[in-house]
Amino acid sequence: MDTLKDLERELHRFRRRLLVALLGVLLAFSVLISRWVWLQVLRHRKYSLQARDNRIAIEPTPPSRGLILDRNGIVLADNYAAYTLEITPNRAPAGVDATLHALRQIIDITPTAERRFRSLLAQNRSFEPTPIRNRLSDAEVARFVAQRFRFPGVEVRAKLFRRYPLGSLGSHAIGYVGRIGPSEQARIAAGAQARNYQGADHIGKTGVELSYEAQLHGITGFDEVEVNAAGRPVRKLRSFAAVPGSSLVLSIDARLQKLAEDLYGDRTGACVVMDPRNGEVLALASMPMADPNLFVEGIDQADWTALNTDPHRPMLNRVLRGTFPPGSTYKPYLGVGALTLGVRTAGYTLHDPGFFMLGKHKFRDDIPGGHGLVDMHKAIAVSCDTYFYMVANDWGVDGMHDYTRQFGFGQPTGIDLPDEARGILPSKAWKRHAYRTPAQQRWYPGETISLGIGQGYNSFTPIQMANALATMASRGRRVKPRVVRMVEDMGTRRFAPTPIEVVERIDIPDAAWQLIHGGMVAVNAETDGTGYAVFHDAPYTSAGKTGTAQVFTVAQNQKYRAADLARNLRDHALYTCYAPAEDPVVCIALIVEHAGFGAASAAPIARRLLDFHLLGQYPDDAEITRISGRAPKPVAFRYASGRNGVPEVPGAKEPAARGPGSTPASAAASAPTQPIKPWPQPLAAAPTAGATLRAHCAGTPLFTRFRRAADRCDPDEGVPL
Repeated sequence: MDTLKDLERELHRFRRRLLVALLGVLLAFSVLISRWVWLQVLRHRKYSLQARDNRIAIEPTPPSRGLILDRNGIVLADNYAAYTLEITPNRAPAGVDATLHALRQIIDITPTAERRFRSLLAQNRSFEPTPIRNRLSDAEVARFVAQRFRFPGVEVRAKLFRRYPLGSLGSHAIGYVGRIGPSEQARIAAGAQARNYQGADHIGKTGVELSYEAQLHGITGFDEVEVNAAGRPVRKLRSFAAVPGSSLVLSIDARLQKLAEDLYGDRTGACVVMDPRNGEVLALASMPMADPNLFVEGIDQADWTALNTDPHRPMLNRVLRGTFPPGSTYKPYLGVGALTLGVRTAGYTLHDPGFFMLGKHKFRDDIPGGHGLVDMHKAIAVSCDTYFYMVANDWGVDGMHDYTRQFGFGQPTGIDLPDEARGILPSKAWKRHAYRTPAQQRWYPGETISLGIGQGYNSFTPIQMANALATMASRGRRVKPRVVRMVEDMGTRRFAPTPIEVVERIDIPDAAWQLIHGGMVAVNAETDGTGYAVFHDAPYTSAGKTGTAQVFTVAQNQKYRAADLARNLRDHALYTCYAPAEDPVVCIALIVEHAGFGAASAAPIARRLLDFHLLGQYPDDAEITRISGRAPKPVAFRYASGRNGVPEVPGAKEPAARGPGSTPASAAASAPTQPIKPWPQPLAAAPTAGATLRAHCAGTPLFTRFRRAADRCDPDEGVPL
């Protein structure tokens, strides 16, 4: 019995163990089945997409950046294809340093290239490819491809690079592109264009490249690519092509631009040539310049230091950011305002003794004995300071401010370029804001007198001077200046013009305008006109105004003598003009820094620019060298209108042949020319007797404070020069 009971107990224990084991097996299978249902049914979509993503890579295709052409189809900015070597850090198992060490054995990697790479590496994310070498040669590409298996995470890619084939020509208008920086990355990520910049490395930094970035950039495409376990492409599944950026046609005439820059030589200054009818900027020269090609892939530290420590400031766009006292070029605007508002009449005449007294302070004319009997016409023609000292005294600072502001002084013109300064058009309210102490905030009567000859606190940008002159030439019709003339429509593949925008219409009585216009014509046409020596033999009629602007105050008991001064203390030379006088199609405002008398240094540049624009006469190298002091350098222009997929540029003109008498440097930039004789050397102002000025002297504090810095520095007012 005991044996039977033992068997029953063993059998019961076995059945219980078998049941437990069966339950364990069932539980295990239940877990497996539930997990299978979870993965294969409930989470199927998620994990299938992840598997597909591991097999398929989305590679963005950056668009080709739009070209930039001049008004005649000359290429100012284009793109070229080259190979670049890129490292993706999270795909390099050996690490970046070891990969770089191995790459040096087959590819030349300079210390500069490595510094640039590490700088970019710090900005990029680990899964983003970072270039270590650009513009690889065919031999370097072949060496790398032969040993590609050694370098996981390293790829050679064909990319487009920006190029400025004319170097520094027009660089302040064109601008440049550079690598996208951290601040730009943050702005793009926060905006609506984040997807459109995937795979993009560069963005417009200055000039047209920046202000028209949206049009030039294009629309990013992408490729769906099947990859292997190592992440290398196996085959392309489908592709969505990128849409190239729109090409731009500038209003700039590259040949006129080249001439303007050549005529400056090594001198500093700024020149704006405009069409007063529509606001198109025909030339925009800020001297000196920098080569924009230096910035495309990141400028070398040595080059950057050289540019930033250059005392001539090649990085400063003087046309938009530099501010200058307008000197006597300001007188026509005061003249037309004084006639319009009744401050002066057409018949008002005074005897000029060569000075104007305000209390015990003598404001001197440039002619010690004066100009004799002077009316408004003569005051403009001979640039009589005494006449306009009295106009300013009778009118007052706020009256002059309110009227001349209509011409665009003291405010941005709205040109389609970034970072334009507003300059300074002084008023009593401006001075209260600019200074801190009550004594400094007070407006003194002598400060008003200086404004009458474009000195004192007056400080305008060259683009403001050109825009005001265009307004005068158009009898009060002020048009917003523009550099971009046409934008390519990617739908029709044709160039569409940018609109003309009239900003203001000034009510100028015809009699007042005719009187001032006649005085400006007399500047160049009458024997006592300040521009007569330069323009007397011109085959067209022009209206002009010379100017000479002091950069510091000359004390009462001293005389100005340029030979005794350092260059940075000498007067600026200015000249403004429009032509033909009877129906203006072009106006010019230019400044040659520290060059003295405007008729001697600035007017010859304007004459040659007008001769080329109106007559097609391009000076030879000898004439350019005589004016500038430096022989011009040749350039080769390449025309793209109607070629290689670029639409025809409406109105584009190409020179048919080299003009007679042209040398190689000038011929490259010239239309068919005719030999022209140089005019006699302009007359220089005779030296005056008396004490000479040998140092920077402080003037009487209650009167003329030429270029005195305000307490509150406002960067929007520009850079005083």
